[in-house]
Amino acid sequence: MIGFKRDSKKDEEDGGGNPFQNLEKTTVLQEARTFNETPVNPRKCTQILTKILYILNQGEILGTVEATDTFFAMTKLFQSHDVILRRMVYLGIKELAPIAKDLFIVTSSLTTDMTGRENLYRAAAIRALCSITDGNTLQQSIERYMKQAIVDRNAAVSSAALVSSLHMTRFAGEVVKRWVNEAQEAINTDSIMVQYHALGVLYHIRKTDRLAVTKLVAKLTKSTMKSPYALCMLIRITCRLIEEDDVGTNSKLFEFVQSCLRHKSEMVIYEAAHAIVNMKKTGARELAPAVSVLQLFCSSSKPTLRFAAVRTLNKVAMTHPAAVTACNLDLESLITDANRSVATLAITTLLKTGAESSVDRLMKQISSFVSEISDEFKIVVVKAIRALCLKFPRKHSVLMNFLSAMLRDEGGLEYKASIADTIITIIEENPEAKETGLAHLCEFIEDCEHTSLAVRILHLLGKEGPRTKQPSRYIRFIYNRVILENAPVRAAAVSALAQFGALCADLLPNVKVLLARCQMDTDDEVRDRATYYSVILNCNDAVLNNRFIVENTHLSLPTLEKSLHQYTMQPSETPFDARTVPVAAISPSEEARLAAAEEISTKPKTAIATMTREETYAEKLRNIPQLAALGSPFHSSPAVDLTESETEYLVKCVKHVYERHLVFQFICTNTLNDQLLENVHVHLDPLPEGFVVAANIPCQRLPYGEAQSCFTVLTFPDVLAISVGSFGAVMKFSTKDCDPATGLPDSDDSYDDEYMLEDLDVSVADQMQKVAKANFAASWDEAGDENELEDVFALTSMQTLDEAVKNIIQFLGMQPCERSDRVQEGKSSHTLLLSGVFRGNHDVLVRAKLALSEGVTMQLAVRCSDPEVSELVTNSVG
Repeated sequence: MIGFKRDSKKDEEDGGGNPFQNLEKTTVLQEARTFNETPVNPRKCTQILTKILYILNQGEILGTVEATDTFFAMTKLFQSHDVILRRMVYLGIKELAPIAKDLFIVTSSLTTDMTGRENLYRAAAIRALCSITDGNTLQQSIERYMKQAIVDRNAAVSSAALVSSLHMTRFAGEVVKRWVNEAQEAINTDSIMVQYHALGVLYHIRKTDRLAVTKLVAKLTKSTMKSPYALCMLIRITCRLIEEDDVGTNSKLFEFVQSCLRHKSEMVIYEAAHAIVNMKKTGARELAPAVSVLQLFCSSSKPTLRFAAVRTLNKVAMTHPAAVTACNLDLESLITDANRSVATLAITTLLKTGAESSVDRLMKQISSFVSEISDEFKIVVVKAIRALCLKFPRKHSVLMNFLSAMLRDEGGLEYKASIADTIITIIEENPEAKETGLAHLCEFIEDCEHTSLAVRILHLLGKEGPRTKQPSRYIRFIYNRVILENAPVRAAAVSALAQFGALCADLLPNVKVLLARCQMDTDDEVRDRATYYSVILNCNDAVLNNRFIVENTHLSLPTLEKSLHQYTMQPSETPFDARTVPVAAISPSEEARLAAAEEISTKPKTAIATMTREETYAEKLRNIPQLAALGSPFHSSPAVDLTESETEYLVKCVKHVYERHLVFQFICTNTLNDQLLENVHVHLDPLPEGFVVAANIPCQRLPYGEAQSCFTVLTFPDVLAISVGSFGAVMKFSTKDCDPATGLPDSDDSYDDEYMLEDLDVSVADQMQKVAKANFAASWDEAGDENELEDVFALTSMQTLDEAVKNIIQFLGMQPCERSDRVQEGKSSHTLLLSGVFRGNHDVLVRAKLALSEGVTMQLAVRCSDPEVSELVTNSVG
C-alpha cells in the first residue's frame, strides 16, 4: 500500500506526459513481430497497434515492404476474439490500406465479421472492408452485403455502410448509384445519424441531375425529418438550388428555409438564419426574421450560440449595416462578455453599424481588452477600423492614434502588416491624414523586426514623402535604416532617398552626400543602387530622374528571364528587343504589396510575386510548335463566352496579342455524351479590313466533357488605325456517334457539321497593358505635345461622373493614376488620368476632363511617342 502511494505521487509530479512521445519507427516495427506469437496476447498486441497508429498519424512514413510485412503480421490477430483488439485491427487495416500490398487476403475475414452477429464488429468491419475494396471486388463480392447493411436495424451498422458508400463513389460511382432504393429506405428511419448520412448519399448520387435533386428536395421539404443534421444539410441543398435556379425569395423553397427559423432545434434555426443572410439576392424584408433570430441568440446562455450569432451579424453588417442596427443594444451588452472572441466580434460589428458620435467611446472600450485577444481577432478589429476610417474620414486622428498604439504592441507579421496596410489605405483615401499616417509609420520602422514590412513602408515614404509640406523631416528616419538595418532594408532605403533627390531640388545636395556614403556599403546590392542613383542625379536632368527613378516600367520578370534564355539558346545578329517582353501590370492596390518583392528581387532567397495571366498562358503557348516562334504574348484577355451556358457546345475565347500577331484561343467543350468531335476549328468570316489569317491549329479530338483548345493566328494590319474590328465566327468539325457509357465511336463513319458562334470584337483595350505612373505630370511633360491629339465628346448615355470614369477605364484598358478614378461626391467636374503601354511598348498617356451637363461632356487629350497610336486611341472613343 505504501509503495502504491509513492507511485501515485510520482505520477502526479511527472504530470502524466505522453508515453508515446519518443517512439522510433524501427523499434515499433520490431515489436510488431509479437503478433505472430501463439497464443495471442490481446493486451500487449493492442498496445503495439496503438503505437503503430500513433507514429502513422504523427507523419511517419512506412515503405511498401514495411507496411506489407506489418499488415500480414496483423492478420494473425483475427484468431483473437478480444473486442478491443479486433477493433484496433480494423483501424490498422484502414491506415495501412494506401501503402501495403495484397490487402485482399483479409476480404473473407472482414466479410465474415461484417455479416456476423456481433454488432461491435460489424460497423468497424464495413469501414475497413470498404477501404481495401476496388470496383470489381465491390460489384462481384460484397455489393449484396452492402445493400443489406444500409437498411440494417442497427444504426451504427447502417451509418457505417452509408458513409463507406460515399467514399466508394470516387472509384465505383455507377455501382453506388444502384443503391438508391436502400438509401431512400434508410432516410425514413428514426436514427438521427442514419437520416443524415442517407441524405448525403442520395444527394451525391443525384447531384448531377438537376431535376432529380429538385424532386428530392421537394419531397423532403414536405416531410418531417427528425434529424437536425439532415435538416441542416437539406437547408444547404435548398439554398444552392435557389441560387442556381435564380428562383428568388418568393418560391416554395425559400418558404421552407424561412420555416426552419421556427424549428425546435437551435442548430437548425441557426443554419436557416445563416443561409438567409448569405444569399446573394436577399433583401431587407427577408433579412428581418433571420436577424431577429440572431438577435435572440446574442442573449443566449451558451457561448457557442452567442459566438455564432455575433459572427454572422458581423458578416451581415458588411453588406446590410442598416439591418443590424436594431441589434446594437444587444451587441453593446456583449462588449464585456467573458469570451474575448465574442466581445471582439461585437465591437467590430458595432464599428460597422454605429454612428460617428460613438467612435471615441468604442475605441476606449476596445483598448481595455485588445491586448488579451489573439492576433487572429486583432486583425478582425483592424479591418473594422479600416472600414470605419473610410466611412468617417473626420475621425482619422482618433483611429490612427489607436492603430499606432497597436503597432507598438507585440504581434506577428500578419497582424503588423494588416495595421500598416490600414494606415496606408487611410493615407491614400484621405489626403488630410497623410502627414499623421507617415509620422506613425516612421516611428514604427525604428523598431520594426520584419524585413518585408520595413521595405514596404520605405517604399511608401519614397513615394509619398517628397510630396508633403516638409519632405526633409523623413530623411532622418530613412537614413537611420541605412545605418542600422540588414541589407534588403538598406537597399530599400537607398531607393527611397533617391526619390527625394529626384523630386525635391532643395534636398538634392544632401541626398547626394548620403548616397555617396552608401557607395561604401558592405553589400553589393546597396552599393550598386547608390552608384546608379548618384550617376543619374548628378546629371541634373528632370527627364532622366522621372524615367529612371520616379517611374519604373515593370517588365514581367519570369517572361524576361525565359525570353533572354531563349535568345541565348538561338544566337542571332539582331539585338535582343525588350519590347517583345510584356509589361507586368500592377494596379495601385497591388503596388504597395509588391513593392517589397521588387525592392529585394535581386536577393537569391526572395520569392517573386505570383505570375500574371500573360505569364501563365505563355507557358502553355510555348509548348505549341506553331506558336513558339511568336514568343510571349504582350497581353492576354480574360476568356469571353461565345455561346450560351446551356448549349450543346460551349466555346470561350481568349485573345493573345503579340507585337505583330493576334492569336484567338478557342476553348471548346462538348456536352453531348453520344458524340465525338474531330478536327475542330473556328472559321472567321467576315474578317475586318487588313487582318490576314496566318494559320489555323485545329483540335484533333474533342470527347465528351473535356475542354480542349484550337487556335487561329492572324497578322495585324500594317495601318494601325484599322487594327480594331469585329469578327464573325463559325465552329466547324466532324462528328462521330459514340456509346455514351464508354465514349468509343460506334463506327468510323463521320459527317461534317458547323455551329454558329457569337461575334468577336478586338478593341484598343485588348492591345493595351496597364502601367501605373507615380508622377503623371512629369510623365505628361516628358511625352511632349508633338504627337498630342485632343477632341471633345458628348457621353450622352452616361448620367454621372462616376459611371463615365468606370466606362472610360474599361473601354481603353488603361491604368488610373494618382487615384483619379475616385470621384468626390457632389462634384460637377473631374479629371481622369490614365496611363498604359500599347503593343510594341509605346507609352500612352490620356487626360480626360469630364463635366456634367445633360449627360457627361469629355475633353480627351492623348499623348504617345507614336502618332498612329494617339490617333487610334482618340478615334476609337469617337
